[in-house]
Amino acid sequence: MAVHVIRVPDLGEGIAEVELVVWHVAVGDAIVEDQGLADVMTDKASVEIPSPVAGKVIALGGEVGQMLAVGSELIRIEVEDAAGATTKSVAAATPIPPSPPAAMPASAPTPVPAPTPAAPRPSAPTPALSSARPSSPASPSSAPRPIASPAVRARAWELGIDLRDVTATGSAGRIVQADLDAHVARGGARTKSVSAPRAAGISNATHDVKIVGLRRKIAQKMQESKRRIPHYTYVEEVDVTEIEALRAQLNEKWGAERGRLTLLAFLVRAVVLAVREFPMVNARFDDEAGVLTRHDAVHVGIATQTPAGLVVPVVRDAQANDLWSNAAEIARLADAARSGKAVRAELTGSTITITSLGKLGGIVTTPVINHPEVAIVGVNKIAARPVIRDGAVVARQLMNLSSSFDHRVVDGADAAAFIQSVRRYVEQPAMLFVE
Repeated sequence: MAVHVIRVPDLGEGIAEVELVVWHVAVGDAIVEDQGLADVMTDKASVEIPSPVAGKVIALGGEVGQMLAVGSELIRIEVEDAAGATTKSVAAATPIPPSPPAAMPASAPTPVPAPTPAAPRPSAPTPALSSARPSSPASPSSAPRPIASPAVRARAWELGIDLRDVTATGSAGRIVQADLDAHVARGGARTKSVSAPRAAGISNATHDVKIVGLRRKIAQKMQESKRRIPHYTYVEEVDVTEIEALRAQLNEKWGAERGRLTLLAFLVRAVVLAVREFPMVNARFDDEAGVLTRHDAVHVGIATQTPAGLVVPVVRDAQANDLWSNAAEIARLADAARSGKAVRAELTGSTITITSLGKLGGIVTTPVINHPEVAIVGVNKIAARPVIRDGAVVARQLMNLSSSFDHRVVDGADAAAFIQSVRRYVEQPAMLFVE
């Protein structure tokens, strides 16, 4: 038998390390050639690493959430070796094409752009490989003070458990939550009474959820956006009665032939026209270089909910498309994002973003800007409300636009005027077709 070592592959220029997102195998598993071993995430994409050989897993190179240097050991596999060769070490086979993590809409929802690749960094030391079981844990009873986190100590106190009686399986003899669970399951003695009985069906257990992969990227990007950008949010009420009537008429006449129009297609058109008057909102701001880049083309990001999280596929050159073309592209990109088939080029490069929660849109939201963009237009739900028109109270279809702007480069007056321009186009839909 021989040992086949698979290392973290070089996944692109400038990538020095990857995050281990999920293991698809465990120590002791028999695997076949091309079977997926693990998913890793770079700054650009999520990538599945397949096995180039068949054999048995004997060691894993890290834990979920750990950063692994390119070239470090990912996994060790025991393989048949008729020639009696010694240990081999190879890079992983060509990964399965990546599924980019993409940007994500903010607050309601928050967009996160795909980040610029980081400059190469020196390779980190190869992480120690984990075996089938942790090295035989020593009983902590001999230690003067058991090693445990504050959360573990607090729970042990609630359960009335003396940590010196708990067998530790964590690294360096640390007691983890699972050790408490195992101790209770074994009927471990309690040194003091537990607090009053809890209501039926309510557990005192806690559940730690590790934030890894795309969710960690989302958290990092939201933090970066809020830390870097002084947000200015402006909310305006818009009467969509006329545009909804027009949309219904167009769908009735052309829906079967050209595809159905959604309100988003009209909003994209309104944003395109309003940007001509207020080009400062269709821009990206490099705050480190102090350079604001305004774009003539309008690449509109559309927030989309997917099983993997909120992402923002991009309708490119929206200014060059008609209503049906934009509507079809929005639908196509949404399907690609939800099925995980959207490629990186379809998920990056937006210059302004529209985010909507649809029927869950609420009255007001405070969208977080898709850094390094400087504006995001938030769409709230449509509702029938009483409005005074010509001295009479009538029912109209109203909707709020909740939009945020980077106050460093977009003045409040310009932001408000931009939204008022969008409002005029929406409330007078005939203007959408006048160049």
